[in-house]
Amino acid sequence: MENENKFENFDEINTSADNGDNEPLSIEEVLEMYKGGEENKSEATEEESPKKKKHILLWVVLGLLALIAAICAWVYFSYTSDYKGGKKNGEYITVVIPQGSNVSDIADILEDEKVINSALFFRFYSKMSATETLYRYGTFKIEKGSGYEEIAEVLINGGEQAKSVTVTIPEGTCLYDYVKNVNGKDVTVPGIGSLLEKAGVCTKEDFYAALDEVELEGRLLSSVDKENTYYPLEGYLFPDTYDFFNYDSKECAKLAIDKMLKHTEEIITDEMIENARKMGYSIHEMLTLASIVQLESGINTDEMANVSAVFHNRLNNPSSFAHLGSSPTIYYDKTMNGDGRYDTQNTAIGLPPGPVCSPGAAAIKAAFLPTENFKYTYFVTDSDGKFYYNTSAAGHSSTIKKLQASGKWIYELY
Repeated sequence: MENENKFENFDEINTSADNGDNEPLSIEEVLEMYKGGEENKSEATEEESPKKKKHILLWVVLGLLALIAAICAWVYFSYTSDYKGGKKNGEYITVVIPQGSNVSDIADILEDEKVINSALFFRFYSKMSATETLYRYGTFKIEKGSGYEEIAEVLINGGEQAKSVTVTIPEGTCLYDYVKNVNGKDVTVPGIGSLLEKAGVCTKEDFYAALDEVELEGRLLSSVDKENTYYPLEGYLFPDTYDFFNYDSKECAKLAIDKMLKHTEEIITDEMIENARKMGYSIHEMLTLASIVQLESGINTDEMANVSAVFHNRLNNPSSFAHLGSSPTIYYDKTMNGDGRYDTQNTAIGLPPGPVCSPGAAAIKAAFLPTENFKYTYFVTDSDGKFYYNTSAAGHSSTIKKLQASGKWIYELY
């Protein structure tokens, strides 16, 4: 059809064309004329194509330049805003710079403490102002809203070269002193407050007051049951050996708490949290179980995942185990002059409202990642620290009788 359309007026073309002798054009001449016309169109199109390409390229370049200009403007205004600082209201932030910190470490600390908005910008300023090697370590009070020049001045000429003391917080320690009964004898175990006071970090009063000021938010603390726990941060201060500053009781209490909380958050991995989520538990509930595993297992870290599995099995079978049945929870409740809500032998259903001590890394891992396919629901230990597991109450009682007969039974009530 297309070819027919092209030649449907052939007679008109042939009769109206003039070849100089007023003779009609031949078919070959008409075809040649058509071919020439098509070639002219193609040439015209080829001439226009580079122009269109140049036009598009020009807009792309202009768009990129506009984007770059916008980014540069954002960087400039962000930097100048951070560089100049903001409105001051007389409020100060205490910043601790550890010995050996480089400018990158310092910038990160300032950003974490919300003294500045960008560690990258501060590093750039320090490089350009040749102050990056002049900053000191120690404790500094920096006013909120300070600009880079003021901050650098404080880091270079201000601050206290605070002395520190080494304090060991054993695994299984509570916030307060507690008493446990071992074979009929009461043994007082000092709490974290007492250990810090004895080391000269802070008074117990300042330590407990600082605990009350901690905001229960963020990845670690958002699931804390502050309504039902005796002490909301029980179990959240990681037990380890630390170097704590001891220049001011109130300030150092806060710094010690912050340091232990950060350590706990570092221990709890995303894998642990995801596994807890799959099992239907929060971080708070898993730390609660970890504290029980810690006190039930003692120093035997190899058995902690098995002990955790026993308690998970009980929690997963509430019809047979309404009470978790952990003896350390009984005495924790009594020591804290509680109302029985932590007593998992007689009162509490399932897990208690919160942790009963500060668990170590192995106990935390065991709570979040118990031994798989571990069918046992009872366990007991002998005087040598050996663990015995059973699947029934009858088997459990039989094991205890054998240990009593052999003189290896140890009764320990926390």
